Amino acid sequence: MNTTRTLKQLFLATFFIITTSSVIAQELSTDESELYDLVMKYRKVKGLPGIPLSKSLTIVAQTHAKDLDENYVDDTKCNLHSWSNNGNWKPVCYTKNHAQAELMWSKPKELTSYQGNGYEIAFAENEEYLADAENALENWKSSKDHNAVILNKGVWKKKWNAIGIGIYGSFAVIWFGKELDN
Repeated sequence: MNTTRTLKQLFLATFFIITTSSVIAQELSTDESELYDLVMKYRKVKGLPGIPLSKSLTIVAQTHAKDLDENYVDDTKCNLHSWSNNGNWKPVCYTKNHAQAELMWSKPKELTSYQGNGYEIAFAENEEYLADAENALENWKSSKDHNAVILNKGVWKKKWNAIGIGIYGSFAVIWFGKELDN
């Protein structure tokens, strides 16, 4: 009897730790929640539906924002869609010619159980603007290409069924996906 009780307690403790760790990694910070709300309000004003928050894409967004903050080197070769070689993922030097697009788009499948590709917009803090929710969104709205992703225009004319938000240090990123997050 004692062994059974001990095993049950061990199982429950392990389950609690695993469950709690998963939830913590997917929670949004205050800035991330504000960015999500601002993007949804912006889409609503433009007559577009909201996008469900994705646990998987949020993990990818938060992971990438942290990787950028800790490892990104601003040079003329690799842009903000790049991933360092300092994590449990395939590194990517994302260049202007989009030669490594597939490696970037596949990060959700590589890092989580998300079944589809993800598409990212990224913002880096600069002399004028901090990497907070309002500045990131205003920057993306003023960029034709980034705004098109948010508003499903041009080559991005598809329905987003998942979104993930990450803000860390000097970087803000949003990941969009066509597939629902299970």
